[in-house]
Amino acid sequence: MKSHVLKEMISEDTIRARVRELGRQISDDYKGENVLAIGVLKGSVIFMSDLVREMDGVNVEIAFLAVSSYEGTDSTGSVRLLYDLDKPLEGVNLLIVEDILDTGNTLTYLKNTLSVRNPATMKIVALLDKPDRRVAPISLDYKGFTIEDKFVVGYGLDYDGYYRNLKNICTVEFTDSKSD
Repeated sequence: MKSHVLKEMISEDTIRARVRELGRQISDDYKGENVLAIGVLKGSVIFMSDLVREMDGVNVEIAFLAVSSYEGTDSTGSVRLLYDLDKPLEGVNLLIVEDILDTGNTLTYLKNTLSVRNPATMKIVALLDKPDRRVAPISLDYKGFTIEDKFVVGYGLDYDGYYRNLKNICTVEFTDSKSD
């Protein structure tokens, strides 16, 4: 791991308040309906856990899938499905829950892959949106925060597997080091 320092970008309290707002918004849109919230492993786990607890008046089922599109801090440009869903999706209201939308490649891949399974509806929520990195034409139905093009960790997001447990979102600023 390269030498680096973390600097807070979004505080724990700010995240908590925004997740609560998103939960209310999604609840209003799906009031009285069944929704399958699909978390994209591993980054979405913390966000999804907090989000579904804020969804009132909605029957929420959860599921997970895993994809790979990154090596270290860089997108590879290709997406591989590592772990798929284990249930049919026909006629189901899907809510794809993602930690961050940056290039759009992963969410475009997932939207295309899941839409052929004939869900009733499909919406996407992401905690973070990084529009400056977008290469695929995809947008969010629900967005937590728009951020600048910085590498971030915390609240589920990682750097080489570390920092997912932070309660806030921090930028990773790499420092020059002769040991690298």
